[in-house]
Amino acid sequence: MINSDDFREAMQRFAGPVTAITTIENGVPSGLMATAVCSLSADPPSLIACINKAATAHDTILRQGFFGVSVLPDTLRAFADHFDRAKGADRFQGALWIMQTTRASLLAGASVAFDCRIAHVPDGYSHSILIGIINEILLPNENADKCLLWHRKGFVSVAAQARESQSG
Repeated sequence: MINSDDFREAMQRFAGPVTAITTIENGVPSGLMATAVCSLSADPPSLIACINKAATAHDTILRQGFFGVSVLPDTLRAFADHFDRAKGADRFQGALWIMQTTRASLLAGASVAFDCRIAHVPDGYSHSILIGIINEILLPNENADKCLLWHRKGFVSVAAQARESQSG
């Protein structure tokens, strides 16, 4: 049997991109930060996002049937701190948000952002596994090579690490 503390320690060593998972209900934005996001298929273009069932935005995202995924660049580290600490609609203050097809809020300045409709929601024990069909992708040139990661309970910059290894 795997000890839950050992599992948590192991997952802290598993770096993941910092993403803002967002939706909107009755004009009020809702969202959370997640690192459990990955590609699923190119045909149809789709991704997976795992959302903790205890998260305040969980039920709103499921009710709306759509969500945005914005991958945060290292240039938005201060905003990531704010988004992580703030609650409710206050999380969305201090940044520019763009609404695409579904009306999910996508972060302007993201490394990449996806506008998705929920196709299926398998049970993932403590999490819901959102299978999202991608309606639109924002591929800005700015911040394209910068990615903020979550590793060992903190933020880490991929771009900074890459620059350090190239100069050494």
